[in-house]
Amino acid sequence: MDDVPTPFDQYRARVLPEWLDFNGHFNAGYYAVAFDLAVYPWLEFLGLTDEHRERHDATTYGLEAHITYERELVLDDPIRITTQLLDHDEKRVHAIHLMYHATTGDLVATNEFISMHMTRSLRRSSPMAPELLSRVAAVAAAHSRLPIPPQVGRVIGLRAGRPDASDQPT
Repeated sequence: MDDVPTPFDQYRARVLPEWLDFNGHFNAGYYAVAFDLAVYPWLEFLGLTDEHRERHDATTYGLEAHITYERELVLDDPIRITTQLLDHDEKRVHAIHLMYHATTGDLVATNEFISMHMTRSLRRSSPMAPELLSRVAAVAAAHSRLPIPPQVGRVIGLRAGRPDASDQPT
């Protein structure tokens, strides 16, 4: 499909004053806000437009998300967020957002997430309409040629069963 950018690359923003913490840098919670704002053009691109939502009584809900923080951002830094579709089935989409400093190109954060397709009035999961599922499949095929970012599938935790020497009683 020729109209599938690999990766999807549409969201741009700047770090706002209200997004800063007491250290003067981009607060961890506002990374989630920026990633959430990037979901809207992504869903529109996939075909989950306002018109589609109304016609099919459909929406999506987030099921899970995992953010990694790679580099610091400060006030007014420009950000660019790309999105790569990793997998899907008839009800779910697994993707990753990659946030870059828009001037330097440095990767600053990632957000791996799973969204569930829902029937709005029932507030229950439901299969995507055939035309939406077809579009998602086409995007998945195009994105399957992209390398998988190393942040995908990471597990959070400390070294299990191996206490750090500094944790030992003296």
